[in-house]
Amino acid sequence: MKAINDFVWGPVMLVLLMGTGIFLTIRLKFLPWRNLPYALKMVFVRDKSGGEDGDISGFQSLMTALAATIGTGNIVGVSTAMVMGGPGAFLWMWISALFGLSTKYAESVLAVKYREVNENGEMCGGPMYAMKNGFKIKWIGLVLAFFFSLFTVFASFGIGNMTQANSIAESMAGLWGTPHWLTGAVIALLALSILIGGIKSIGRVCGFFVPKMAVFYFVMGIAVIYMNRANLGQGIAMIFKMGLSPRAVAGGVGGTIVSGLFSSMRWGIARGIFSNEAGLGSAPIVAAAAKTDHPSRQGYINMTGTFFDTLVVCSVTGLIVASSGVLGSVDSRGKLITGAALTMKAFEKALGPAGEMCVGLGIVMFAFSTIIGWEYYGEKALEYLVKKTSYIKLYRVVYSFVIFVGATVPLQLVWNFSDTMNGLMAVPNLICLLVLHKVVVKECFRFEQIKKGR
Repeated sequence: MKAINDFVWGPVMLVLLMGTGIFLTIRLKFLPWRNLPYALKMVFVRDKSGGEDGDISGFQSLMTALAATIGTGNIVGVSTAMVMGGPGAFLWMWISALFGLSTKYAESVLAVKYREVNENGEMCGGPMYAMKNGFKIKWIGLVLAFFFSLFTVFASFGIGNMTQANSIAESMAGLWGTPHWLTGAVIALLALSILIGGIKSIGRVCGFFVPKMAVFYFVMGIAVIYMNRANLGQGIAMIFKMGLSPRAVAGGVGGTIVSGLFSSMRWGIARGIFSNEAGLGSAPIVAAAAKTDHPSRQGYINMTGTFFDTLVVCSVTGLIVASSGVLGSVDSRGKLITGAALTMKAFEKALGPAGEMCVGLGIVMFAFSTIIGWEYYGEKALEYLVKKTSYIKLYRVVYSFVIFVGATVPLQLVWNFSDTMNGLMAVPNLICLLVLHKVVVKECFRFEQIKKGR
């Protein structure tokens, strides 16, 4: 499975993901970049111009997408990238996020434009519906939609469920010695109580919980960065130097980490996309549930998810690690410390024992929000496959039970399987974006005229 995973997330996939983002940015005349302040304004002033069609507000749609996106990757993935690809990997995380803005925008535009209403009067959308309704050669669209939905259902049980539950259980056991089975039972019941109410319940919980969760981690992280301010300049310089050098040794606050340009690009782009999910096709599924008057309006709102996830939350982790001096640290066996352990070490160096507690709580909150958000992705993909809503409540119960399983069993095989399913989701989604890019461009420029009052 690891060999398959390495191939799926290999150079070809990374070039396709980045290439699609670059292509869309150019075709859209950099409007996603130019309109980022406008998009952020719509988020912070809680845009009131949404239409009547939809299940939840545009803000709740964004928060649900962020709930699924802001996960353990923001803590574990950043540290792993900076060890395996050197500090320069973080520069490529930033670059991938910038072009990911256009990808996330385009995905969301297509999701809203081609969404449908199911037998319960709820919105259904996402890449599978764009493929089904947007492709001129119908059978190709239907085949791609089937495989995308199938991969999404599998991924929901893996990366969206079992791996996150296991991270929560490990954190709780490390912080307070809580038995894995008890943690699994509590989060399974808590999740079920939220999920049984469907997207409106999920939207309300995420709209309340996600901003507070992100602000908590952001504030604690800024405090650590401030305490490390004497090394911050050197850490940032190291990120740019190693991100652009053919081969370099970090030195100073970067320890003895050695990295080449290709390694920095590979790990930075892969972990960046894994964190913000731009190009995977997951976030557009919930974008389709939003009340909005125009596909581009929700496209801009959901696009900010990539900004908040990578350019804000991941940046906090990256700058802490870069300025803390813990990069290159080894454990008692002489192995490089990476992942959550490295982030904890960076926080602990600045805040003492409270630092480890902050990271542990961050993992618990981020992982639980991912479980909630990904359930919606999985149920909508399953609904597309079975064409009936009667199975959805059963799926929610099974999904909640699998949380308990994930919290109580070893998961290395599941991690590799989950990474593979995530990567396979991206293939039909990227094909869809390239095939329907003219539709995105048309909607983008049409909305630009509406925005200007013409």
